[in-house]
Amino acid sequence: MADAPSMDVVVSLCKRRGFVFQSSEIYGGIGGFWDYGPLGVELKNNIKQAWWRATVQERDDVVGLDASIIMNPRVWQASGHVDTFADPMVDCKSCKRRFRADELVEHKHEAESVHGQAVDIAGVPCPDCGGELTEPRMFNLMFKTYVGPVEDSASVAYLRPETAQGIFVNFDNVLTTSRRKLPFGIAQIGKAFRNEITPGNFIFRDREFEQMEIEYFVLPGTDEEWHERWIQERFNWWTGLGVRKEKLRIREHTEDELSHYAKRTVDIEFDFPFAGFAEIEGIANRTDFDLGRHAEHAGRELKYFDEESDQHIVPYVIEPSMGVDRCFLTVLIDSYAEEEVRGEKRTLLRLHKELAPIKVAVLPLSRNEKLVPTARRVWDLLRPRFMTQYDDAQSIGRRYRRQDEIGTPLCVTVDFDTLDDEAVTIRERDSMEQVRVPIEGLVEALREKLGGA
Repeated sequence: MADAPSMDVVVSLCKRRGFVFQSSEIYGGIGGFWDYGPLGVELKNNIKQAWWRATVQERDDVVGLDASIIMNPRVWQASGHVDTFADPMVDCKSCKRRFRADELVEHKHEAESVHGQAVDIAGVPCPDCGGELTEPRMFNLMFKTYVGPVEDSASVAYLRPETAQGIFVNFDNVLTTSRRKLPFGIAQIGKAFRNEITPGNFIFRDREFEQMEIEYFVLPGTDEEWHERWIQERFNWWTGLGVRKEKLRIREHTEDELSHYAKRTVDIEFDFPFAGFAEIEGIANRTDFDLGRHAEHAGRELKYFDEESDQHIVPYVIEPSMGVDRCFLTVLIDSYAEEEVRGEKRTLLRLHKELAPIKVAVLPLSRNEKLVPTARRVWDLLRPRFMTQYDDAQSIGRRYRRQDEIGTPLCVTVDFDTLDDEAVTIRERDSMEQVRVPIEGLVEALREKLGGA
């Protein structure tokens, strides 16, 4: 496979083919917010379904939850977000641009920085104009809003910066209603919001994004073993989706970058064309920090009764956490390929069949009125069973190329022979091999090739 595409190529493909659009584009856009188009929403949904299937449906020890985006602000005081969820910010005195101070220091390799702490930016100029920067000041990343008609301190609330706390505050509810025994997990997919100082690299760092998180509750003393098991399981999930193993790595957090609640954290990283290896999923051992904090601040016990030891305990938590948007970007970059076919360049997305937005495209050989009724009949047959697309514009060769570029695994071509033999041609994306099958057996043939996707 060719080298990774540049971000310009990826962004152009996403806009041109309807994967991702700049939010509010007709008004000049808004930084850190993106809209997912017709193909993008399908790919995004397929990613979420693949994750849910692997983490909830196929397991017997994880249940689901969908917590609200706005919660009682005391939740964020207990979790520490009100006081500590901040990044160091600096302004350029000349061009007035704002930057994260720790990122500037990291890029210049002039000092070490710690997330959420003050950093020394002495001698670091503005990366845009070379001007002098202000001293760093801490900037809280939570979006603030108000609940009710009066905008005063009593009505302050926040858009959640992570989905995890909704799980922790519902621990007792889920434990009671599901009657689970340790170890067990609670999974959630949902929107989160962070007022990033410098969002960027397309959808890599957003201000509105979607998370997929599991809080897996275990007996203290078994946490290290479960942490290792989840690290391996989550790495295997990525390779199972077709992401090349050589483009992934597991990186241990150093002691000075560990979050205050973490005993140990490991990142799964992907080799991005704009940044090298960067995080796509984190697996943390959060100990009993969260349940302990909420029990203290809410004034109620959040414990589990262990029948074996005949005592109430506060479970430890292993947290696999990832972003849907970064996964989206990862699979796009990793599946992108260009190759020469009969002297012409072919661009394709070798997306895993489970993730491909369109599973089957129905392509009549031409718009000839004799072909249209049969082609429409074939499309009617497939639509209830697969996500399909009907395309009859331009030559058949150009239509194959369009479907290759959006990652469609299979094309079904209806030609003039179909009118006589009631058979169609299935063409595969990666190999471009073609096989003829009767319409009567088409659904079964497609299912076999898609492997249940």
